[in-house]
Amino acid sequence: MEVDEVVCLPKLSRVAVCGGTHGNELSGVYLVRELVKVDKKAVEKKAEEEEPASVLMVLSNPRAIQQGQRYVDTDLNRCFTHAILNGPMLDTAPYEMIRSRELNGMLGPKGSPEAVDLVCDLHNTTANMGLCLIAYSDCDWICLHIFRHLQVSQTSSNTWEITMEIGAQPHSVVRSNIYTAMKLGVQHMLDWVRSFNSGRIFEGGFVDVFTMVKHIDYPRDSETQNITAAIHPQLQDRDFCLLHPGDPLFQTFSGETLTYKGHQPLYPFFINECAYYEKGIALSLARRKPYHNMAFKVHS
Repeated sequence: MEVDEVVCLPKLSRVAVCGGTHGNELSGVYLVRELVKVDKKAVEKKAEEEEPASVLMVLSNPRAIQQGQRYVDTDLNRCFTHAILNGPMLDTAPYEMIRSRELNGMLGPKGSPEAVDLVCDLHNTTANMGLCLIAYSDCDWICLHIFRHLQVSQTSSNTWEITMEIGAQPHSVVRSNIYTAMKLGVQHMLDWVRSFNSGRIFEGGFVDVFTMVKHIDYPRDSETQNITAAIHPQLQDRDFCLLHPGDPLFQTFSGETLTYKGHQPLYPFFINECAYYEKGIALSLARRKPYHNMAFKVHS
């Protein structure tokens, strides 16, 4: 039997947990506020032989949180490009662009050796996606191992970045079960970081990943661009359930059923997400694929 080569990676000494990137997604807002209250010794109360990480709690978009809105001027999540972070900036620039530079100074600079080692960005969705982790690379070994750890735990100079997306929860509302699931997810993630920093070797293996293929917009009137249909009742709330060609996709406001015209079965997610109406996205489609994760340990 082949044994995976063990890759050595540096300790994750600094971790950032960010809530309120979107000001009306309240689970992350209240969780960060709660964790800020917790004494550092309580946050790092694991066994003495485990190496703690410095955990920075951040409310990402305080002005949007105060106003109870997704954003003030523009989506903060779209403001961390190289051009925005490093280009010229006017005093009249949108608030979120200015805030992205403040966060870059606090957590970065992005891509530099001084940046935090791991960022976990907390989000809510109105879609029925459960606890969903989003990484930005299919070869991100750190995040893939965290995915595996969360699956097992719940039984149901680089910076690594993951987004914890959990729903269904209406915006500007906090539901206790959704908040609790997010809290447990963050606790398990931090447990994994401490275990990794203590020197544990993590075995390689396979983890199922959903890779985004495309977005689908709502049907629209050719003249007004108003939507003419809603998600079909048979599809609503069936995130990550396989969608086959010919399955009901939309129901027009006149009562007609529109079916999925794709050539292959795919997995829908972010179905009928409230915040994506303005983006022209009714749902996204993904392909499910097992990825092999390398064995690794902290560099001693």
